[in-house]
Amino acid sequence: MAAREPSDEDYQRLARFRHELRAFLAVSDDAAAAAGVTLQQFQLLLAIRGRAEPDPPSIADLADTLRLRHHSAVELVQRAHRAGLVDVGSDPADGRRQLVTITAAGAGALRAVYTEHGLELGTYRAQMREVLRQLDD
Repeated sequence: MAAREPSDEDYQRLARFRHELRAFLAVSDDAAAAAGVTLQQFQLLLAIRGRAEPDPPSIADLADTLRLRHHSAVELVQRAHRAGLVDVGSDPADGRRQLVTITAAGAGALRAVYTEHGLELGTYRAQMREVLRQLDD
């Protein structure tokens, strides 16, 4: 089956979806800045804390989760470590792997950004639900 040519409405729906995503990310950026972290540091902290597995993530795990190249994840973790947001240590089972955990300061920053997100999610939830429904049409 050949794909149909997108309509003007299809493009409008996609544009609205991307606009709503960018609006939410702008709120994330502002909330992160208010908490004293960058948006990338917030995403790193969230990737660590939001991990389903009980063990701390390795830098390779974080690169995969954040969709970063390994060296970019290393740089991000190093900056977060210098900022006191995370600790890095060797995996006891494999000393070549570096495991990343959140410090108390990192947990506080994550909580502050999450709280702001909670307030904004109420606003965006209905908008995004409608945008996603339209994309399904």
